[in-house]
Amino acid sequence: MKNLKMKAARAAKDLSQEQLAKLCDVSRQTISAIEKGDYNPTINLCIAICKALDRTLDELFWEE
Repeated sequence: MKNLKMKAARAAKDLSQEQLAKLCDVSRQTISAIEKGDYNPTINLCIAICKALDRTLDELFWEE
């Protein structure tokens, strides 16, 4: 499932995939794969993404 919430939060902070990847210490391809729904990140990576985007786990990763 695509993670459009993460993509929207990244765009709201005016960050590129590359910039977010550097903040989270992963590759740009990893961020792209998460947004496309091709990669299921570890909880530690989810937390790093949330901190970088000033969002909670529920806001970015909870499916409704």
